[in-house]
Amino acid sequence: MPTTSTEELFATPARSLPPVDPAGAAAGPWRGAVRRLRRDRSAMVGLAALAALALAAVFAPLVAPYDPIDQPDIIGLKSLPPSLAHPFGTDQASRDVLSRVIYGARVSLGVAALSMLVAITMGTIYGAVAGYRGGRTDAAMMRAVDTLLSIPRILLLIAVLSLWTRTPIPALVLLIGFSGWFGVSRIVRAQVLSLKEREFVVAARALGASGPRLLVRHILPNVASPIVVAATLGVGHVIILEAGLSYLGLGVQPPQASWGSIIRDGSEQVTTLWWISLFPGLAIVLTVMALNALGDGMRDALDVRGR
Repeated sequence: MPTTSTEELFATPARSLPPVDPAGAAAGPWRGAVRRLRRDRSAMVGLAALAALALAAVFAPLVAPYDPIDQPDIIGLKSLPPSLAHPFGTDQASRDVLSRVIYGARVSLGVAALSMLVAITMGTIYGAVAGYRGGRTDAAMMRAVDTLLSIPRILLLIAVLSLWTRTPIPALVLLIGFSGWFGVSRIVRAQVLSLKEREFVVAARALGASGPRLLVRHILPNVASPIVVAATLGVGHVIILEAGLSYLGLGVQPPQASWGSIIRDGSEQVTTLWWISLFPGLAIVLTVMALNALGDGMRDALDVRGR
């Protein structure tokens, strides 16, 4: 039986291995999630609808046929039903409803997205600290969250917003965001608790990584998936919340248009001027349905354990 000497073994050239790309390895799960998401037809339809709404909101001055607050003829053009000149009709002040719905998308989507960004940021920081610290700190922080969750959010916002006669949009964004991070913190805290004892975190800690570095570089990137899904689903909830506040006169103030304030304009004559409330209501329903479809698709695409 032929044998190989030690000199011949070390003289044999080693088989070259392909280079390792850390960035590509890290992006692998996300690439797979994107491929799975593309195969989800309902999620793609929802994404297309949201993209169309976002483009219409961004380019509202180019898309809207009229100025949303312009009153060209308060007598001759008021309360007109849908027609070729005004596809969504006009309201009691002769303003074009289609233009107001398009500009209202800018306000409603902007308030919802920025509010959810504030909520996600606060909830992630709070939940990560509570989950990583553990022990009594975690218990005290979570009991505080439980106390805040026991207060109905809509009642809290109504009580705070009623203190001002006119609420600026930045203040509305901050108030909605500051009242919506409690559930996100619980999600992040649960994920951090399950990840902080994993082998890669223990190895990084043994190599001398500090607590903030462990959270930022090793733990939080692995919590991104549930955060993204929670943010997507949360935007739809905030859209409904902002519309309800504007309907009550506590959110976006006239003459600026939001979907909730447009519905309020036609609420007193909904049987005769049905088009004023119908079209912004349909915009809210379609947007929330698109966000829910996209959120469900993202949850299924990112849930590797469930698969």
